[in-house]
Amino acid sequence: MTQSWLELEGKVAAVTGAGSGIGRAVAEQLAQQGVRVVMLDRSEESLVEAANSVRAFGPDPLVLTCDVSDESSVVAAASAAGAVDILVNCAGISRPGGIADVSSADWNTVLDVNMNGYFLTSQAFGKSMLERGHGSIVHVASISGRNAQGNSGSYSVGKAGVLMLSQQLALEWGSRGVRSNTVSPGLVRTPLTEAYYNVGDVAERRDKAIPIGRVARPDDIAQVVLFLASDRSGYVTGADIVTDGGFATTLMSSVPRPGYDGK
Repeated sequence: MTQSWLELEGKVAAVTGAGSGIGRAVAEQLAQQGVRVVMLDRSEESLVEAANSVRAFGPDPLVLTCDVSDESSVVAAASAAGAVDILVNCAGISRPGGIADVSSADWNTVLDVNMNGYFLTSQAFGKSMLERGHGSIVHVASISGRNAQGNSGSYSVGKAGVLMLSQQLALEWGSRGVRSNTVSPGLVRTPLTEAYYNVGDVAERRDKAIPIGRVARPDDIAQVVLFLASDRSGYVTGADIVTDGGFATTLMSSVPRPGYDGK
């Protein structure tokens, strides 16, 4: 366990999507700070493996199988977890499909997890925060919530919804001591996206597209999440921290501008 200026030791944090990717990285880093982590994921197999890793970093986690798109599952998990100080919403899925032909089933499935699930967990786990007058909720959104990602069904729509959900929570719950913020990653190499990087030179091309020179690792996002989870960000609510290595700044560079190419 590492002592740090974040002063998170002794707190309890619920993390959705904790079985892999960004959620697992968040759980591991919270544990390193002395936080007892409530690990939520609908995959029991992924949870077991991730929990073994988290145990090596800090307090023994509470492992709960939970489908964030199912209200009864979320309510049961919140009841089993008890009072929490922090909620980190990381659960997410994607389904390909253009607007012209994406099925309503795929459209709604993605929204049910990526947006409605964040609402359900915020409501269920936020109850104990509101009762005690203190808490922090951090939602993992995406730069695609502000920049449409084509042929991805409702993914961008859902992430845009998360940005506004967080702002509404910040507005309604701020006076009651509960903060809500979002982290918007750009390209991140996770189990969900790994297949893309195994095709041709995609990994190299993606690295070159980022001003910092590389695609993010889950730990890069987790570091920002921990800051927002801690009281060091106590005057920050309703904010969105873009964590994309500068990728979003490259938009105007894609426009031909003779004489302004920097050469």
